[in-house]
Amino acid sequence: MDLTNTITPKSDQLNADDLISGPRVIRITEVKAGNAEQPVCISFDGDNGRPYKPGKSMRRVLMALWGKDSKAYIDKRIKIYTDPSVKFGGVNVGGIRISHASGITEPLEMAMTETRGKRKPYTVQPLPDFAPALESLKTAAEAGTEALKTAWLALPKDMQDILRSDVSALKPKA
Repeated sequence: MDLTNTITPKSDQLNADDLISGPRVIRITEVKAGNAEQPVCISFDGDNGRPYKPGKSMRRVLMALWGKDSKAYIDKRIKIYTDPSVKFGGVNVGGIRISHASGITEPLEMAMTETRGKRKPYTVQPLPDFAPALESLKTAAEAGTEALKTAWLALPKDMQDILRSDVSALKPKA
């Protein structure tokens, strides 16, 4: 039995605790304004009404990746993970960080504020090109459920992580 669903926090947003079982690749479907405390809400495939609300540091990373216009973020993918060293009020509380992103061909290196007056290097790696694998899954779906399953299982785990929401959308077509 997979216990992942039994430890999901009761919250209106994605939390670092949701990623305890491992990193996750999400495809951004919408970016909208939040409130004063959490000004950005990022919806993604499979969010179940619980968007990712990035902190200021990760909003800076997103801007460095794709610019200031959030419309450019739609259909982009990011790999997010729990970083237990994220601090709030000087205490390690853990938080969500971005490790990989689509739409870049080289690692993005930048200085990120760690504490007031102290910065540390932060790097986001490019996500592998998923387009050829997605095309093979679409072709397999046209051949039926078994062909789609076989094509899916032939993909490496990192590619499965990237395409998980896409294959879910293809299942009804298979």
